Amino acid sequence: MLKFLAAAMILGSATIASAEEAWLSIPAPPAMPAASSSGMAQVNGISMYYATYGDAGGTPVLLIHGGLGHADLWANQVADLSRDHRVIVADTRGHGRSTNDGSDYSIELLAKDYLALLDSLDIDRVDLVGWSDGANIGYEVAKTAPGRLSSLFAHAGNVTLAGVDPSVESDAVFGSYIGMMATDYARLSPTPDGFEAFVGAISKMWFADKPDGLELLKSVTVPTLVVQGEHDEAILAEHSAAIAAAIPGAKLLTLKGVSHFAMLQDPAGYTAAIRAWVDRP
Repeated sequence: MLKFLAAAMILGSATIASAEEAWLSIPAPPAMPAASSSGMAQVNGISMYYATYGDAGGTPVLLIHGGLGHADLWANQVADLSRDHRVIVADTRGHGRSTNDGSDYSIELLAKDYLALLDSLDIDRVDLVGWSDGANIGYEVAKTAPGRLSSLFAHAGNVTLAGVDPSVESDAVFGSYIGMMATDYARLSPTPDGFEAFVGAISKMWFADKPDGLELLKSVTVPTLVVQGEHDEAILAEHSAAIAAAIPGAKLLTLKGVSHFAMLQDPAGYTAAIRAWVDRP
């Protein structure tokens, strides 16, 4: 995987040529709408970028991006959901505009950062929408601080290393994502020349296996929707099914015609799926 990541960085922002189906390319997100508030929260020894959108009452929606990414990838969802929800986004530790203090990355630490961010914003509970590493952060919060979640929409997460599709190492679409994020990192990060070291540090987290991951999910009580793209390059469909089976009462949703990057490939359909879950009776 590390060799593949290095090759993808060299490719930069390469796109997939002649892509006719949505899952064969990754459209760039539009610009983010104007935020209601934004800033750098001082949490757990780091400066964590956050922004809020909309002023509706009720339970806020927290959107957590995936590995190597940043909050602005949610632009399509924020523009829609903020019409009638309060929406919160942030850059995970070391990602985008947020700093790291030299700590090793782990899902447990990233979950603590998001809980500290909610504390700093004086928010008790959220509907958490997590994608990829964001889904894994959601699973961790659901295990350790279930009272902070009204629901969990977990897209393309994995709780054991066996849930990762080995073919992702040579997948061109996933490679193009890494190239896109290299460009964005140079634009957003307080350490713009540090992408290669950043990828290496994140990769250590990705390859830290937890063989008991599925077993630990059996204690989750948060209403959970496990979401899988039909053509996901990174997460095996059977792993998502196993996660849904492990969490009591969880449901499984397969998004047709999209991949790991469904929120960009079919933004309207993806946002509709979020709405159907967080606004359910």
